[in-house]
Amino acid sequence: MVPVVSIVGKSGTGKTALIGRLIVEFHRRGYRVAAVKHSPEGIDIDHPGKDSWSFAKAGSDAVIISSSDKIVLIRNVDHDYYIEEITPLIEGEFDVVLAEGFKKSNAPKIEVFRRDLGDELLCPVSILSAVATDDSLDINNVPQLPLSNTVAIADFIERNFIGGKE
Repeated sequence: MVPVVSIVGKSGTGKTALIGRLIVEFHRRGYRVAAVKHSPEGIDIDHPGKDSWSFAKAGSDAVIISSSDKIVLIRNVDHDYYIEEITPLIEGEFDVVLAEGFKKSNAPKIEVFRRDLGDELLCPVSILSAVATDDSLDINNVPQLPLSNTVAIADFIERNFIGGKE
């Protein structure tokens, strides 16, 4: 099963920026990386007037858009998927999945924390694998990684969840 690490944190902490930096770092190390973003508010990527929109409007339960450089699957679902339900869709194609959000999943979590956005972590310490922070927190048994040190965060993920490239 492809290892999944969920990057969680309050809005504005820099989760997306961290994942972007980690993608670059893992590519540098030779890994194939998938990124998955949780959007609890819903998504709308298909637009009126496009053929794919017409197919969905006609009642298709899934629409796939394919070109020479990308493939997109738009599928109606009956609930908010957990990361564990999404990863089988890409199993075998990637070395690591970096997920943004999915704080209720069972995936290992690294919380991005910035003191200027509050004094409390978003998640209970007991479910965190690490905290990437620009400050020092008074917590025990959870590694604190410098938010600005992408290499250190990637090393932690590689050592604890990927296990090194074969």
